[in-house]
Amino acid sequence: MTIYHVPFAHLPDGLARDVRLVEEDGRWVEVTANASPRDGLSGGSTGGAPSGVSSDDASSDDVIRLDGVALPGFANCHSHAFHRALRGRTHDDGGTFWTWRERMYRVAAQLDPSTYLALARAVYAEMALAGVTAVGEFHYVHHRPDGTPYDDPNAMGSALRQAAREAGIRLTLLDTCYLHGGLDTDGHAAVSAEQQRFSDGSVDAWARRHAQLREDALSDENTVVGAAIHSVRAVARDELADVVAATPGEILHAHVSEQPAENAAALAHYQRTPVGLLHEAGALSERFSAVHATHLSDDDVSTLARAGATACFCPTTERDLADGIGPAVALHDAGARLSLGSDQHAVVDMFEEARGLEMHERLTSNERGRLSPRGLLAAATRHAGIGWPDAGEIVVGARADLVVVNAESLRTAGCSPDQILLAAIAQDVTDVIVDGRVVVRGGRHRLEETLAPGGIGRLLHDAIDPFWRQT
Repeated sequence: MTIYHVPFAHLPDGLARDVRLVEEDGRWVEVTANASPRDGLSGGSTGGAPSGVSSDDASSDDVIRLDGVALPGFANCHSHAFHRALRGRTHDDGGTFWTWRERMYRVAAQLDPSTYLALARAVYAEMALAGVTAVGEFHYVHHRPDGTPYDDPNAMGSALRQAAREAGIRLTLLDTCYLHGGLDTDGHAAVSAEQQRFSDGSVDAWARRHAQLREDALSDENTVVGAAIHSVRAVARDELADVVAATPGEILHAHVSEQPAENAAALAHYQRTPVGLLHEAGALSERFSAVHATHLSDDDVSTLARAGATACFCPTTERDLADGIGPAVALHDAGARLSLGSDQHAVVDMFEEARGLEMHERLTSNERGRLSPRGLLAAATRHAGIGWPDAGEIVVGARADLVVVNAESLRTAGCSPDQILLAAIAQDVTDVIVDGRVVVRGGRHRLEETLAPGGIGRLLHDAIDPFWRQT
């Protein structure tokens, strides 16, 4: 048992003061507001400092005092870990989404299980420092560059599982079906040379590998295996239903209407929007997340909402790639859920993603307060969208996740604790607890004690630099 005390915490009913939290076996067993640190204690030891906290951090009465504002752990619901290598590498000559994609292929071509482990471990550690306690990894780099499988067909997925475990965050591995190279008026193109390693060749082949991945991860308590349809560009109309049939009860994600060109191609060839195609295939349900959902029709919004689906917005990526601003408020008002992701990791900062959701709406509507601070926090902590329904709230019985934010930084000093999400940045996170384990303490990740004595920035540099040495 470990006992914590924080001056402020965001609980389901709102902001609470002087909150006493008791963790046991990775769960919150007590959450008490307006409490002194020792309320309910009869004396004696409670087990001392938890793993990752030195004895100097624990007070003499074995209560860990954390200064700041406590939030539930953040859920980063859409990630491509290897895209982190593109940060600061795609802005020369402006370019487009499609020219950005060519540079992405260049990085993807150099990945192998070893280099992917090193890169993803550093990226997931960066996420942990930003308060992320679970990540949804939209994983499509499956095979060798020429498309032939590794001896272990899921070697790349195994590298991601190990990376998340070592970085201290939970992983939802969204194993992605990617069969075609694109879509235009004439139909689907074959995968290009650069895309060979993404494709299993058929839904049946993908489903066999996916089933093996599920089997391999059965004993991995840190991983949920879900599925993804890369897009209606990469999976044809007559294949979509087969992917759905192969994934009963699983979390299912898809890139949806990220670019106007995607909509135009789907309408020209199929006379359906991407949402319409996915609905027709039976993909839409409470388990489904439409990633980006940028260029939706009114009917698309209604269809997603009626299905109880989630729309996963990635504001920092959507503006970096000039995708556009999606209808977040329209979806929310229609009854769809909202979640957030950092996608290509141009920024790893869930505060910025949450603010982006509101600030983009302000730009398009000329109105403030389109989404409340509590609504933004709900989007930033929606773990159910990636298969962890028992996380994302500080309540008894939930997973013992916690993110503590410095209330006296240059950004947050003077702001109201109930609005800290609108003021803080990732660097204001001081402490992160995942399933009762301390992953970040005093702004330092636990890997800095062993694997990364030079800091997570150095770990990232060492993982990314080899991709660009020939530039």
